[in-house]
Amino acid sequence: MPILKERATALTPMVAGDARKRRILVVDDEPRVLSLLRLNLELDGYQVMEAGDGWQALHIARSSLPDVVILDLQIPGMSGIGLLQALRDFSRVPVIILSATSDEMEKTYALHLGADDYVTKPFSPRELSSRIKAILRRVEWVGSSPSEAIITIDERLQVDFNQREVLVWEERIKLRPNEASLLYILIENAGWTVPHENILRYVWGTQDRSFLHYIRLYVNYLRNKIEEDSSNPHYILLERGIGYRFIDFRNRGE
Repeated sequence: MPILKERATALTPMVAGDARKRRILVVDDEPRVLSLLRLNLELDGYQVMEAGDGWQALHIARSSLPDVVILDLQIPGMSGIGLLQALRDFSRVPVIILSATSDEMEKTYALHLGADDYVTKPFSPRELSSRIKAILRRVEWVGSSPSEAIITIDERLQVDFNQREVLVWEERIKLRPNEASLLYILIENAGWTVPHENILRYVWGTQDRSFLHYIRLYVNYLRNKIEEDSSNPHYILLERGIGYRFIDFRNRGE
């Protein structure tokens, strides 16, 4: 089975400085896959680190603090799922899962454990590059200390984007990176419906509608954290066939 859909030369190089000094840890036990990923990622300007098993990857992640981890689930030693759980014990580093299976239960489980994205083999270098860029944009935004970092929705709910948390009746609840990004784009457009394609492009770096299940999954995650009754949502509303809308909290008094 092919690993990549395109040749490395098909990649469009990034603008100088976009990925400078960004470190990516690639975890895979197939030398050919490591070589192809290294070639394409280095063409994009990234510094690449490699690991062939879970324990080696955990050591590199602890000592070298990569900016992104690309993780094949089928690795020797510590399993890919085990490594993901170990990473989440001490780090919020974005993790992109690579897998030869498109099993929806496996995808959902990996995302539930804290993976940020899931790419099925064979995949396009261009697609992987766009996913990495989208993740790095989200990380840069979260650390950029926006002037309106803590937003009060109502007496029950506040959002602290700097800490990537929501406060429900002042109880702090952590958000996954993709949850924070999804909530951000909805709140920035409060009162307006954000189309599915815009959400996919901003949060996952793609407009491929085959990924719509990602939106539904993460909307459910958010509703379980912020809604009083997730089955009867008040904050995040579905506009069927179009997208999602956050309540217009800024103009609620008008």
